[in-house]
Order: sequence, then structure tokens, then C-alpha cells
Amino acid sequence: MNNMKAIFCKQAKDTMKNKAVLIQFLMFPVISIIMNQTIKVDNLPEGYFIRMFAVMYIGMAPIIAMSSIIAEEREKNTLRVLLMSNVKPGEYLLGTGTYVWIMCMLGAICMGIVGGYRGTDLMNFLILMAVGFIISILLGASIGGFCKNQMVANSMMVPAMLILAFVPMMATFNTTIEKYGQILYSQQIQLFISHINDGKMEMKNYVITGINMVIVLITFVVAYRKNGLDE
Repeated sequence: MNNMKAIFCKQAKDTMKNKAVLIQFLMFPVISIIMNQTIKVDNLPEGYFIRMFAVMYIGMAPIIAMSSIIAEEREKNTLRVLLMSNVKPGEYLLGTGTYVWIMCMLGAICMGIVGGYRGTDLMNFLILMAVGFIISILLGASIGGFCKNQMVANSMMVPAMLILAFVPMMATFNTTIEKYGQILYSQQIQLFISHINDGKMEMKNYVITGINMVIVLITFVVAYRKNGLDE
């Protein structure tokens, strides 16, 4: 627990120096709040921009942050030093993952409140965001595990985040994209958020989200059994 706490504090301090990671935690909450408060269009559903950017937030910020942190520390041998200082790989991953998750959740809380969610609806919104962040953090950690440096990590995470972040948005305007995009957990979370008030979701939506989580978890396990953190 002390090692995890130390890793958590280390990542918090490093984020203040790494503007590329810091901006990921701030960009989508700030943009969504500004657009929600300033753009008023007839027949536009309340909280439309919050819902749209919430899913983009899930599909981009945790993946970029987690993969960038791990890849950078592997490239600079910071991670090797930590592991030689009696920090176990599991402690490092839990400490870093918890930090990324909490930072993302702070943004989600702001988005939920500004989006007009209250009471049970706000709680459900945050639970959906929390689940999405966990899956994306595992995916980001998998990418970081497969990559030896930031350049390789960037080449792998960009296609992943573009698909996960933008397919759900495009699916709202294109039925073909919606049909095929429903296999993505980000698309399913968008559907869940859209139906927070009425709860009109089918069992297949839960199953698809669960399958996505299992696939990402398997990818994560394979990445670290094959490469490990100390290689």
C-alpha cells in the first residue's frame, strides 16, 4: 500500500511537468462545459455536448495518459529503477492506474453536474464513466506494455483512440456506422448514457460491454506475460 501511494504521488507530481498528459485530463471536460453553456440551438437536447464529449473523453484520455506514462518511464529507464527499488509491477500498475482513473473521474464529475444530472441519474452517469475509464486504462496499459518507447506507443494508441472516441459520435449521424460500431464498449456506454432517464437497454448491451472488458483484460494479461515491465 505504501508503494502504491508513493507511485500515486509520483505520477501526480510528474503530471504537473508533463503538459501532454495533463491536457488530456482537462481538454474534454473544459470543451464540453464551454460548448454546453454557450451554444444554444433550437431542438438540441439538454446536455447534448456533455454526452457527446463524455464518450470521447472515455475513448481518449485514459488510453493516452496510461500508455504515455508507462512508455515514457520505460524509455527513460525510470520504471526499471522503480522495480529495482522493491516496487512490484502490480503495485506500479495499480498506483498509476488509480491515479489516471481518479483524475478522469474528477473531470467526469464536473461534466455530469454541468450536464444537469442529479441524484440517481448523476450516480448512474458516474458509474458508466467509471467502467469506461477502467476498460480504457487497461487498454492503455496494454499498449504501454507492448511498446518500448513513446514513439511506438503513439503509433499504436492513435488508431485505437480514434476508433473508440469518434465512432460513437459518427454513429449518431450514420446508421451504417451505428450498426457496426455497436461492438465497441464506447458505443455501448454512449447508449447507456443516452438512456439513463428511461433505462431502455437490452441484455445484449450489457453482454457486448462485458465481452469488450474481457477482451481488453486478456490483451492486458498477454502484454505483461510476454513483455513484462522490466524488459
